[in-house]
Amino acid sequence: MGSTEDLDYPQIILQYNNGFLVSKVMFTACELGVFDLLLESGDPLSLDVIAARLGTSTTGMERLLDASLYRNTEISNIYLTKSSPKSQYHIMMYYSNTVYLCWHYLTDAVREGRNQYERAFGVSSKDPFGAMYRSEEEMLKFLAGQNSIWGICGKDVLTAFDLSSFTRIYDLGGGGGALAQECVSLYPNCTVTIYDLPKVVQVAKDQFIPPKEQRIAFHEGDFFKDSIPEADLYILSKILHDWDDDKCGQLLAKVHQACRPGGGVLLVESLLKEDRSGPVETQLYSVNMLVQTEGKERTPAEYSKLLVAAGFREVQVKRTGKLYDAVLGRK
Repeated sequence: MGSTEDLDYPQIILQYNNGFLVSKVMFTACELGVFDLLLESGDPLSLDVIAARLGTSTTGMERLLDASLYRNTEISNIYLTKSSPKSQYHIMMYYSNTVYLCWHYLTDAVREGRNQYERAFGVSSKDPFGAMYRSEEEMLKFLAGQNSIWGICGKDVLTAFDLSSFTRIYDLGGGGGALAQECVSLYPNCTVTIYDLPKVVQVAKDQFIPPKEQRIAFHEGDFFKDSIPEADLYILSKILHDWDDDKCGQLLAKVHQACRPGGGVLLVESLLKEDRSGPVETQLYSVNMLVQTEGKERTPAEYSKLLVAAGFREVQVKRTGKLYDAVLGRK
């Protein structure tokens, strides 16, 4: 902000003001199945046909769309249709139906310095994941959303470093298992154990991990309260950003104690610049941590400090150029 043009007409401020409208238009088109219908058709469709097939009003669909004939772009086919391997549909639905409602109370979050589940959904905010997993439906939405992220970012974070020397890997808080599946695909000689809460493990088994996949195992538990088994490498993907420094330190100390000599820990997080001036997406994610969790996004130096304090050494940082980056510490 701050160009001379803005003083005469605040274009950038108006764009920011309307930003959430753009998001909700895209979320709504996904939810209604517009992109799926256009993919199935293969041919351009008229407004009347789209409205009739999706069971919407013509007036409403006309406002949502803005031309006489419609077809998907290539990027829509890849990322906005449910059937695509790289579909972002599930994370968009999670943002639209859960994150969006929490952000309605951002002012309260800033005033109070805590998450807003109690106001948004009437559930206790003292246990963020108890709130996130307040129903099986909500848990499934969250896990499917996280899986969709690793469909586009998983390979980059897992190849930021050569992990081929690590054969026994634990994915702490591995959720729906998309990162574990990517890991065994990239490193065929490894086995990955998804360590997560019992109800999460059950959903991963039932919904996401094929029974024939022998290289992925499961461990039910709460890694803050229960023991962590010995392994060569521990993956913590989008885990530390959920918690304050004290809880991160406690968890990393447990991981270090369990880790085999010569082993390591791989943190997968969205990294701020050292001066905290960006990236904008990471700054916004940090605000989201305020309204949804007890944590924040951090700089490479902040993660390195946490790792060193827990006993890890030779900390390396690799930025992928995408949403998530990688930090590797050795024991």
